[in-house]
Amino acid sequence: MTFTKTTEQSSKYEHLEKMSVKELLFNINQEDQTVPLAVEKAMPQIASLVAEIVTKMKLGGRLFYIGAGTSGRLGVVDASECPPTFGVSFDLVVGIIAGGDKAIRRAVENAEDNATQAWIDLKAFDVNENDVVVGIAASGTTPYVIGGLQACNEHNISTGSISCNAESPLSQTAKFPIDVVVGPEFVTGSSRMKAGTAQKLVLNMISTAAMIQLGKVKGNKMVDMQLSNSKLVDRGVKMIMGEIPVSYEEASQLLKEYGSVRKAVDYYLTK
Repeated sequence: MTFTKTTEQSSKYEHLEKMSVKELLFNINQEDQTVPLAVEKAMPQIASLVAEIVTKMKLGGRLFYIGAGTSGRLGVVDASECPPTFGVSFDLVVGIIAGGDKAIRRAVENAEDNATQAWIDLKAFDVNENDVVVGIAASGTTPYVIGGLQACNEHNISTGSISCNAESPLSQTAKFPIDVVVGPEFVTGSSRMKAGTAQKLVLNMISTAAMIQLGKVKGNKMVDMQLSNSKLVDRGVKMIMGEIPVSYEEASQLLKEYGSVRKAVDYYLTK
């Protein structure tokens, strides 16, 4: 079977430099509207991976994202947002990017071509059979990511993937692959566009659904969120007021005393 990178096929739009700003924005937006529909088609695959992540986390496992370039950065972003949003430890969801943290801001030459480095990076975190490692690569061909998943498979570690090309080498390596086929990019080969949007949507779904399944949300509220700024403190106070019959001042005092919305509400209801 011949594998084709649909994200690198020529766009239906030609001579972009001749378009006005209005035309450029309109056409980019038209392409972007196709992304959620592509994600919808991958829902069964996403559900399977989330179920595996939840199962492993209940056993004390962690979730790792590995990727290069835009894909790696998106994984790092999703991982870094879990502690403040859901109140989990910083080592529960870990984002690893080819080339190390410096690659978050600036491309590191040839980092994605090293097929053995991802396993070295994972071993630094003592990755084990209770963990899940998700490789992210729009093309589905990145050696760093594929090599990392291959090594994980050899060590009986659950693997997932997010790719924007159907039946890519990465998808064929992962035990729980997700294929979100967005088609050619507006700027040919620029996978930071539709492919990046698709990956971000899927990452949002994976981490949010997993955390809800693990009890980190009550109703639809982030009751375990970290109170890291005045806006979040105010939001937490109002959440408490929505759960129990107290004034703003009383809710504020409870939140200050117990440090989280959940603990404050639980204390009030059990006193």
